[in-house]
Amino acid sequence: MAGLNIRPSLPAPKRAADPAQIRRQRIVRTRRQYNQWVGNETLEDYALRFTALKARRWSAWWVANAALGSIAFLACEAIGATVTINYGFANTTLGLLIAGIVFLLAGLPICFYGTRYGVDMDLLTRGAGFGYLGSTITSAVYASFTFILFAIEAVILSAALNLCFGLPLPIGHIISAMIIVPIAAYGFRRISQVQNWTQPIWLILQLAPLAYVATQGRAAIALWTGYAGQSGGLNLISLGIVLSVFLSLLPQIGEQVDYLRFLPPREKIGRFAWWTALLSTGPGWIVMGGLKILIGSCLAVLALSLGLSRLDASNPTMLYFLVFGGLLHSPMTAVVLTGLFVAICQIKINSTNAYAGSIASSNFFSRLTHRHPGRVIWLIFNVLISLMLMEGGIQTVVERVLALYSNFAVAWFGAVTADLVISKPLGLSPKGIEFRRAYLYDINPVGVGAMALSLIVSTSCFAGLFGVLPGVFSPLIGMAAAFVAAPLIAWSTGGRYYIAREAEVFTGKTEVRCTVCETMFEPPDMAHCPVYQGPICSLCCTLEARCHDACKVEARVVEQGTAVLNRFLPRALTNAAYGRLVRFVMLYTVVAGAIGILLTLVFYQQSHSGIDLAVLRSVLQVVFACLLVLAAFVAWYFVLAQESQRAAEEETDRQTMMLIEEIEAHRQTDAELQRAKEIAEAANLAKSRYIVGVSHEIRSPLNTISGYAQLLERNPGQHVGDAVRVIRRSASHLVNLVDGLLDISRIENGSLRIERNRVNLLELLDQIVDMFRLQAAAKGIGFEYDRAARLPVHVFTDEKRLRQILINLISNAIKYTPMGTASLIVRWRDPVAEFEVADTGVGIAETDLQRIFEPFERIGSVSGAPGIGLGLTITRLLTEIMGAELTVDSRPGAGSTFRVKMFFSDAPANVGAAASARTIAGYHGARRRILVTDDDPQHLEMVRAVLGPLGFDLSFADGATACLAAYRLAPPDLVMLDIAMPGRDGWAVARELRRDYGDDPVILMVSANVHDFQRSRREDDPHDDFLTKPFEFDAMVERIGTLLGLAWVYGAAAS
Repeated sequence: MAGLNIRPSLPAPKRAADPAQIRRQRIVRTRRQYNQWVGNETLEDYALRFTALKARRWSAWWVANAALGSIAFLACEAIGATVTINYGFANTTLGLLIAGIVFLLAGLPICFYGTRYGVDMDLLTRGAGFGYLGSTITSAVYASFTFILFAIEAVILSAALNLCFGLPLPIGHIISAMIIVPIAAYGFRRISQVQNWTQPIWLILQLAPLAYVATQGRAAIALWTGYAGQSGGLNLISLGIVLSVFLSLLPQIGEQVDYLRFLPPREKIGRFAWWTALLSTGPGWIVMGGLKILIGSCLAVLALSLGLSRLDASNPTMLYFLVFGGLLHSPMTAVVLTGLFVAICQIKINSTNAYAGSIASSNFFSRLTHRHPGRVIWLIFNVLISLMLMEGGIQTVVERVLALYSNFAVAWFGAVTADLVISKPLGLSPKGIEFRRAYLYDINPVGVGAMALSLIVSTSCFAGLFGVLPGVFSPLIGMAAAFVAAPLIAWSTGGRYYIAREAEVFTGKTEVRCTVCETMFEPPDMAHCPVYQGPICSLCCTLEARCHDACKVEARVVEQGTAVLNRFLPRALTNAAYGRLVRFVMLYTVVAGAIGILLTLVFYQQSHSGIDLAVLRSVLQVVFACLLVLAAFVAWYFVLAQESQRAAEEETDRQTMMLIEEIEAHRQTDAELQRAKEIAEAANLAKSRYIVGVSHEIRSPLNTISGYAQLLERNPGQHVGDAVRVIRRSASHLVNLVDGLLDISRIENGSLRIERNRVNLLELLDQIVDMFRLQAAAKGIGFEYDRAARLPVHVFTDEKRLRQILINLISNAIKYTPMGTASLIVRWRDPVAEFEVADTGVGIAETDLQRIFEPFERIGSVSGAPGIGLGLTITRLLTEIMGAELTVDSRPGAGSTFRVKMFFSDAPANVGAAASARTIAGYHGARRRILVTDDDPQHLEMVRAVLGPLGFDLSFADGATACLAAYRLAPPDLVMLDIAMPGRDGWAVARELRRDYGDDPVILMVSANVHDFQRSRREDDPHDDFLTKPFEFDAMVERIGTLLGLAWVYGAAAS
C-alpha cells in the first residue's frame, strides 16, 4: 500500500478449494430463531442430542419408577394369551425363558452405555457401528415398533371403553389414541409424573390375577400347565414361532434406555443406587414383563375353560374383567376396575410408546430432510399412523406382524450388542459413543453390513428357503448372524469407519455457546464446525442442509458408495456417474423394500379371509413387479432432480463465496483505510510537535546571528573575530538542521549518494571524542573512550555519514544521561569495526525500543532535552544504506547501549593529503572567465568576494535574458546558473545554451532547493554539475577547479 492509494483485492486462487471454505455460511436471524424454537428443551426433551447433565436432576428412584411404568403394556398379556391358545403352555414358557435370557444379555450392555453416555437408543446405535445415516434404518424399525405397539395397546383400551361405556370401537380408537398427546408432548417431566402417580394403583391391580389364580386352587394351575394348545404339545416348530413373537419385543429395551438416560451419574448418586436402578428397570424389565406374559397365558386357559371364545380369551380387557368379577363377585365393580386398570395401563405404556416413537421419528426425518418441525409434530404423526392401524384391524394379524418384525429387531440389536460387548472391549471400535454428525461416517459397514447379512439370512429362513424349522427360528438365526458378523466386519475394516475426523475437545468449559442458535450446551453435545467457523450443537448440526458435510467429504454416503464402485466398475465411468448410480441404488432399494414389506403385510392380513392363497400371491407379485418398474422411473426422476438442485446450490455457494471474499476484501480495505487515517493523523500530530521543536532549533541560532549583526552595526570595530566565529557556527547549525531533514527525504526516495572517500579514521574519532568530552564535562558527567590497538589509520568510507552516525549516537548518550558516564568503544575485527556507544542514563522501555527510530518521536524520560527527534531516524536509515547493522540494548534506569557494525576497507597512505590544509591563492595558466547568473544581488557580491581575489574574470547577470546576452557578447569558460529566477528559470537557460552552443559552455547549476537534484542524472540534462545553497566556499572553489581542470596555487596554511 503506497500512501492512501488502496484498492480492494481478492485472495489469490487456490489449487484445490477447501469444501468447508466454499460452503462457509452466514447465520441469518430467521434461521437462528428457528433453531432456537426447535431446541426448546421443555417440548423437545433432548431429542436428537445428548442428555445434558443439568437435565439429570431427578433421583434414581424417580427415574427407575418412571422406567418401570413403561412395562405396564397389556400387549404382554395379549401375546401370552394368544401364543398359549395356539401353541400351548410348554412352548410358551420355554420360548419365554429363551427370550428372557436374550433380553437380559442384550439389554445389559445397551442400557449401560445409553445410561452412562446420556444418549437415547438412536444415538447409541449411531456410535455402535451404524454411522450417522446408517442408523436411520434402525430409527425406522424403532419407530414402527412404537406405533405398532401403540396400536395394539390402544385397541385394548378401546375394548375397555366399549365394555364400560358401550362406545363404538372406531370412536374408542380415536379417544384411546388422542388422550396420550397432552402427556407425551411434555416429555420425561410430564410422563415421569404420570408414571409415578399411577404406580401404586397399577401395581395393586396388576397383581390381582395372582390372587384370582390362588382362589382357583391347584386345579387351575394343573389345567394351565397341561394345556397343549392347537399344536398338540411341545415341538420345535411351535417353539420357534413362539420365540419369534417374543423376540419382537426386543426394542422395548430401547424404550427403557430413553428413560434411563435421565439417570444421574454414578459419581453423584453412588454405585449401588445407580446399578440398582439400571438393572431393575433396564434389562430387568423382562422380569415384570415375563410375569405379565405368564399371567395372560394362565388367564387365557382359565377363560377358555369357562366357555369364553378364543377371541375373548386373548383380549386382556375380558381377562381382567374375569379376574375382578371372580374376586369381587360384582359385575359393576368389575367393570369399573377393569376400565380403570386398562385405562391406567394404556396411558402408561402408550405415553412411553408415543414418546419413544416421536424421538425415533425425529431422528429419522431430521437426518434425511434436515428439517425438524418439532418432536410434538412427530408425536402426532406417530399417533395418527397408529390410529390408522387400529382402524385397519391390526389386532387380527398381531402374531404374523410381530413374527415378521422380529427379524428386523434381532438384526438391529444383535449388531449393536456385538459391537458393545465384543468390538469395544477388543479395541475394534472406539471406547465411547460418538453420535455427532460432524464426526461420523454416514454409513458404517460394521452395523449396517451385519444387519443386512442378518436380514438376508433370517428372511431367507422365514420365507422357507431352507425348510420349515429354520423358518420358524429365523429371528434367532438372524440375531446370531448379526452378532458374529459385526465384530468380523469391524476387524476386517480396521474400525476405520467409526470416526470420520478427530473430535475437538472443549477443555476447561462446562458449557459452550452454539454459533448458530446462540444457546449454551455442554461440551459432549458440541462440535467444531469449519463452515460456521465455531462451535455448533448437535441439533443445529443435524438441521444444517447447506454444508453438505463439507467437514468430512470422504465420509459422505455417496463418496463411500463411489469408492466401492470404483473397485468393481470400469474406470472410464466418472465419479459423477458413480455418485448418480449410488443415489439411484439407495433410493430404489428403499422404495422397493417398503413396497415389498407393505405387500407382504397385505398378504398375511388377507390370508385368513378365505381368498385362494395362490391367486392372492400371484396378484401381489404382479402388482409388485409393476410398482418396481414405476419406482425405477420415480427414483431416477428424484436423483436427477436432486442433482439439478445440488448443482444450483453449488453454483450459489460459489457465487456466495465470491461475494463473501469480496466483502471481506472491502472490510480489510476499510480497515487499512482506517489505519492509514490513524497513521496520517499521528503523523500530523508528530509533525506539529516537530514544527514546535524545529522552530526552537532555528530561532536559537537565528537569534545569535541577529544579535551579533546588530552589535557589529553599532560598533563595527569591536569583537569582530568573536562575532564572525559565532555567526559562522550558528549558520553551520542551521545548515546541519536543514541537511538532516533533507537527508531523511533523500534516503526515503533513494536519492542519497554514499561516497567512498579516503578517511583518516583515527583523526575523525579524535575530533568527535574531543568535541563530546567537553560537552560531557560541561554537563558534569564522565566520558570514556577506548579503541582497538590495531584499528587502521585510513579507511574508505563516507566520512560525512559516519561522522553523522557517531555524533547522533554520542549526543543522545550525553543528552539522556543526567549523571554517570557515557562512552565510545571501537573494536576491530578485520574488516569489520564495531562502534559501541553506551551510557548509564535513564534507559529506554522495551515498548519504546522500536518507536525511538520513528521520525519526530522522542521519549519523555528527560524533560527539556534538546533536539527534534530526527537523530536516531537518520542514524538507522544511514546504517541500512551503508550496509551496516544497528542494534540497541536498554533497560529503564540502567542506561542504553547502541552498537554499529560496519565494513571498512583499508586505504593506503596519501602523500598529497597535506595539501588540503593549505589556502588556495590562485591557479596556473591563462585567466578563466566565469559568468555568474542570479537574481539575488547579495549572492552575486558574495561570489565576487570569493572568486575575484583568485584571478577569475567575472561577469554577472540578474536574469535569463541578461545571461544569454552576456554569453553572446563574451562567451565564458564556465556559467554559474541559479535555477529559481523570475521569468524563465535556470533550466530553460541551460537548455538554450546547450542547443545553441553545444558542449562548449561548462554549466554549474546552483539552487537552494535540494529536490532539484534528488533524482538520478539523465543523458539530456543540460548541466555538468551542481551546488546546493548554502555551500562552503572551499567546496565551490574545488568544484570550479575540477570542472575547468585548474592547477591551484597555494598560499600559507590556514591558522
